[in-house]
Amino acid sequence: MTMILFGFALSLALPCQAEPGDDADFAALQAKAKTTFRDGVTPFIKTYCTECHGDKKKKGGVNFQPALKNPGDAASGKRWKQALATVKTHDMPPEDADKQPTDAERQKFADWIGKIKFLSPKDPGPFVIRRLTKVEYGNTLHDLFGVDPSVAHELPDEVFGEGYLNTLSPLQSEQYLGIANEVLDRILAPNSAPPTEVQKRLFGEPPAPGSDARAAARKVARSLARSAYRRPPSEAELDVLLKVFDLARANKLAYPAALRLMLKAVLVSPQFLFITPDQKAASGQSIVPLDDHQLASRLSYLLWATMPDAELSALADGGKLHEPAILKAQVKRLLEDHRSRALFDGFGAQWLGLGNLESKSFDTAKFPQMTHELRAAMYDEARLFFESIVRENRSVVSFVDGDYTFLNGTLATLYGLEKTVTGPEMRRVKLTDANRGGILGMPGILATTSFPNRTSPVKRGVWVLEQVLGEHVPPPPPNVPPLDKQDQKTVENLTLRQRTELHRVNAVCANCHKILDPIGFGLENFDAIGRWRDHDDSGGAIDAAGELPGGKHFASPKELKAIIAARTGDLARNVTEKMLAYALCRQLEGYDEIVVDRLMENIARDGYRMQTLITEIVTSYPFVNRHIQEQASSLSHDKKLPN
Repeated sequence: MTMILFGFALSLALPCQAEPGDDADFAALQAKAKTTFRDGVTPFIKTYCTECHGDKKKKGGVNFQPALKNPGDAASGKRWKQALATVKTHDMPPEDADKQPTDAERQKFADWIGKIKFLSPKDPGPFVIRRLTKVEYGNTLHDLFGVDPSVAHELPDEVFGEGYLNTLSPLQSEQYLGIANEVLDRILAPNSAPPTEVQKRLFGEPPAPGSDARAAARKVARSLARSAYRRPPSEAELDVLLKVFDLARANKLAYPAALRLMLKAVLVSPQFLFITPDQKAASGQSIVPLDDHQLASRLSYLLWATMPDAELSALADGGKLHEPAILKAQVKRLLEDHRSRALFDGFGAQWLGLGNLESKSFDTAKFPQMTHELRAAMYDEARLFFESIVRENRSVVSFVDGDYTFLNGTLATLYGLEKTVTGPEMRRVKLTDANRGGILGMPGILATTSFPNRTSPVKRGVWVLEQVLGEHVPPPPPNVPPLDKQDQKTVENLTLRQRTELHRVNAVCANCHKILDPIGFGLENFDAIGRWRDHDDSGGAIDAAGELPGGKHFASPKELKAIIAARTGDLARNVTEKMLAYALCRQLEGYDEIVVDRLMENIARDGYRMQTLITEIVTSYPFVNRHIQEQASSLSHDKKLPN
């Protein structure tokens, strides 16, 4: 059975260890980890685990033999974390096992697992080749040609959590061709019209009669490709574009029309539609720093969801962007720009679970207030709150204990502030009710963690543990009935809390629910769309009191918030891990854990401030370097948030 890796009860947090300062330091730590694994972990697993979880028996589908053979790989890392949780909580070995480790052995095992990360090689991971998202594609077309980003509206929306895709279906290829034609129709005049300003900017003056039109076209191709490819094009890439120009001329197209066709080729090229690493690397190298142009794109698409601007491009052209001081200054500049809203739309909304708020179903008879306008205000409240914490360089703790929010007249009704805040404009509002403020009391988040017709203490508890504190909650056992399947005569006079607590009668559920339920109950004063209430739907009085392992008591949302906010290191590490994974477009694994340890030390020294956190990620080892490998193997990673 898999147990939750709960920081509340189990004190499993291992001391942060800095990223080794040099290769010699890392080699020494790696050698020590190998010795510790050989002398400690292997005997422990063989004595207490492999009889039931080995090659012969694989109870629960768990087999430790592959992890013993390759302890440092990513799959093994997940297995060790599962083992750590179950061993520390005495969940494994089971009570009826012939052999039981002592508490001292269990603690040593936990300590050993903390060193497993040093078995991973020092590796920044691959650069993930991925297609521009719909938003990135539309924004990039806008920045290149001034067209409205909605020109890309026909492309399908990305689904949060499914990651970036790297192939083009025939339908998508047709869509990109259609969008390219629409863009060209908007920005270029027909052959019979005089040249437009955009046409002059893109193509320059036409060549004089008798001059070398092909040489002029190559110069245009170089300029177009430099902008669209977000880097200087290679001569081979220019040759491809010139072949398109030659084909157009062979078919009797005039010079402007041939350039138009060449530009269309640029807009449907992989170099434009995909973000790819620089392919040049010295012979024999396995790990290389990112080319400055690729670094500019990685940074720009992370914070702005669009192509690098003129300043970033100029720094890349001059080979200056990789310099730490310059890179940090650019992070600050990009965050101060209005385009940094993209960081919330891409990362923040996914982290907080608000991506599906607009489409989430609610009982219209019970919650007629859930209109498009209210949903939009809920989303904007979270966005503006997120942006304020980043722009004002506040601590990550502000996400939980903030004493202000952003409201308009529509959303203010849920706060009971409709007499104070009126009109459609969102504005900053100081909150006097300490139960409100921060993401735990935001209507949009409370709504997305509810069912269509009622609250869900379990969903809210899981959300706090996974999305706020970064802990792992396993799925429920398959044979446990949901609340609406309970015997209705038995539960008809019970409050939602009392009905939920019936799950604890089942020993299989008890371990998880003793942590999940108190957190969810602590938020029960908020109904399914985030309004305050004193009684639940059955008419029973809300009981928001609870106790978390370790003797932490609370009796209201504000007291629960205080307990969560006190876990500053866990809050910061969770945001750091999730944002680093988002920035790299892949799940974290292996050496990444050591990188995060180092980031946490630097972030802690500055009070866990958000701009420091983001800057540390952008200047981190895996963000500015890459592992060279076969191109195909880097196409399968997802840009999603790990649970």
